[in-house]
Amino acid sequence: MKVTERLKAGGKVFSFEFYPPKTERDSVKFFEAARELKKLNPDFVSVTNSSSGALPYRTAALSGVLKAELGFEVVAHLTCVAHTRAEIKEICARLKTMGIRNILALRGDLHNLDGLQPRRDYSYASQLTADLVKTGDFSVGGACYPEKHPEAPTLEEDIARLKEKVAAGAEYLITQLFFDNAFYFRFLEKAAAAGINVPVLPGIMPLTGYKQMQNFTQLMKVAVPEALRRGIERWDGDKDGMFKFSVDYASAQAAELLKGGAPGLHLYTLNRSRAAIAILKNVKGRIAV
Repeated sequence: MKVTERLKAGGKVFSFEFYPPKTERDSVKFFEAARELKKLNPDFVSVTNSSSGALPYRTAALSGVLKAELGFEVVAHLTCVAHTRAEIKEICARLKTMGIRNILALRGDLHNLDGLQPRRDYSYASQLTADLVKTGDFSVGGACYPEKHPEAPTLEEDIARLKEKVAAGAEYLITQLFFDNAFYFRFLEKAAAAGINVPVLPGIMPLTGYKQMQNFTQLMKVAVPEALRRGIERWDGDKDGMFKFSVDYASAQAAELLKGGAPGLHLYTLNRSRAAIAILKNVKGRIAV
C-alpha cells in the first residue's frame, strides 16, 4: 500500500525511521530491533539515505530486505546531493522490482558530505520530487521543518520553498524532530495559509543525553524547552532515569499532538526498539487511536 492510501483511509498513522547499519555487529542489533518493532504493526517504516553518497544502493537494499523478509511497508529516502539523475533512475528501477512504491524526496544535508562535492543534477528537493512523480509508480513524500530549515532566512521563506515541493507532487510531509509542540501547530497554520494542505506527520525522538541535546541545538537549530533541558541535565549519567524521563516527555508530547489533530506519529528510532515501543504503549494508553 502507498503511504498516501493509508493516510486517506482514516485513523492515526504510526511509522518508524531506520538508517542502514554500517557493521555486521550493528546489523545484528538492527534486525533484532526491527523484529521487535514489527510486533507493533506500524503503517510503514522509512530508511534513510546517506548525503555523502557512500554505498548509494544501501538504502534500496535494506528497503528490499525489510519488505521481503519482515513484511514492512517501506518508504525509501533519496537525496539530491548524493545522486545523479542516472543513479536516481537506476535506484528507482531497483525499488520497483522489490515492490516498493514509496519514496521520501530530500535535498540532503550538506554538512554530512564529509568534504565531498554535492552532485549537481539537482539543486532542490522539488526537482527530485518532480522527476519521481513523472515515473507514475511512486507515492512521494517530503520533509519539512516546524522551526524552519537551518539555512532558511525565515519560516515564511522556508514555507514558500515547501510550497514548490508540494506543487511538484509531494503528497505528504514528515517533519524534522522538534520538542515544543507549539512550533508544529504554528507551522500547520502558516502552511495552510500558504495553500499547503497535505498531511503533515510529526517526527518525534526521545533525547538520550546532554551531548545529544547539544548536537540538536547547535547543528540542527532545534529549540529545547526549559522543562526538557532541566530533565536532561538532571538525569544525565543515570541511564535508567534518563530513559524514563525521555520516554515520558516524548509520550506526553506525542499524545498532545494526536489530540490536537496530527494524522499520526513518525518515530526516529536510532535503530533501537525499546523507547519506540514504550512511547507507543504510553500513547495508546492515553488516547484512542
